[in-house]
Amino acid sequence: MSLFNERKNSALLVIDVQNGVVEDAFARNKVIAAINTVIDKARTKDVPVIWIQHSDEELTIDSDAWQIVSELKPQSDEKIVRKLYRSSFEATELEDLLSSLSVDHLYITGAQTNNCVRHTSHSALDRGYDITLISDAHTASGYEWNGHTVNAEDVINEQNDSFTNYSLPGRRAVAKPSADIAFLDTAIMLKP
Repeated sequence: MSLFNERKNSALLVIDVQNGVVEDAFARNKVIAAINTVIDKARTKDVPVIWIQHSDEELTIDSDAWQIVSELKPQSDEKIVRKLYRSSFEATELEDLLSSLSVDHLYITGAQTNNCVRHTSHSALDRGYDITLISDAHTASGYEWNGHTVNAEDVINEQNDSFTNYSLPGRRAVAKPSADIAFLDTAIMLKP
């Protein structure tokens, strides 16, 4: 259903599950376990797993905070895309990599829901990809800012709600739990 008629493959994105990003994230261990579950499923079905790794002034390259959490292990043949912006597409090689793999459907996991997961998901939709947001495999951290409090669980639920049967011309987004992910035909996975 995506805008890429010539592409027919899927890929799994694991966005910013780094020590300094998820150290105080909501349901951290449960989310990482769900991510591991879908990584195992993807690998079994030969679906590419693409790791996204953010860096900035708090996540300096090669620091402990910048490292992918020890519970998740990229394999030597899996690509790691390094980024500086909230969207994994901005100023990275992600689009070229997805094109070379003939990917039209992205399964999305990671952190932080309200930042890099959200921006990457919307950037992918804008570019023409179908999206499956894995509803129990992304997380955020709550915070207080500018006189208000943001609850992490509410952020996660809102993102899942907004991706429930969401579509744009020629492409679609859904939110599904890790238990329902089988990496089958894209058309089957995008049914409500």
